[in-house]
Amino acid sequence: MAQIFPRWTNQTPRLITIGGLVGLGALTFAVYWWASPYHTDVGYQPAQPVAYSHALHAGELKMDCRYCHVGVEQGAVAGVPPTQTCMNCHAQVKKGSEKLKPVYDSWADGKGEKSIPWVRIHQLPDFAFFNHSAHVALGVGEHRAAIGCETCHGRIDTMEVVAQVQPLSMSWCIDCHSDPAQYLRPVDAVTKMGWSPDVEWQRKQQDIAATLDPPGSLSGAQRYVDGHYQTYATAGCSGCHR
Repeated sequence: MAQIFPRWTNQTPRLITIGGLVGLGALTFAVYWWASPYHTDVGYQPAQPVAYSHALHAGELKMDCRYCHVGVEQGAVAGVPPTQTCMNCHAQVKKGSEKLKPVYDSWADGKGEKSIPWVRIHQLPDFAFFNHSAHVALGVGEHRAAIGCETCHGRIDTMEVVAQVQPLSMSWCIDCHSDPAQYLRPVDAVTKMGWSPDVEWQRKQQDIAATLDPPGSLSGAQRYVDGHYQTYATAGCSGCHR
């Protein structure tokens, strides 16, 4: 009886298996990358109701971040400024400018019913807890330090329109929690843009980092005890997921 299928068809199961594994790997990579915050969130730059220039206010005029974001040192959220904060200057400066119409409309209302609808840029999932006050001032005594605003938000003082520069993903947070020393700076330099440590502070960074135990720290997950490595849950999942 003549052979119906050519010999190469004997390899079909193997080819299907290899092709399936390659395809699955490619799909996994595609989802991991294209659906990750590195791709979907970094660069997010929505238009705001008022063309507020951080490059002008934080850069040229050297306004401190905390003048507008008053909750950053005491609370979980930094907050956005109320209309009153804007009017502290703009009751006189650029008074009547068409670009500031949403500000003046909100102020004229006087009831809080026309709050400026700022568009939030940096948004964490509801299941992730983040406290600004725990990051802008951490440690105690001589081991007091801070994570600078620009570490997470970038060089705000150069942005005409603010954009997200970090993914704010779980892996990004864990990378910092595992090696926080490089991001530590003096508390009085928390809002200073373009800050860099001198040699003395570089040494101090390591000392301060050794006193911290942030949740999710991979570097603190294993400890050498009695001649053996033991694995610990550093502050557990509840440190960030509450």
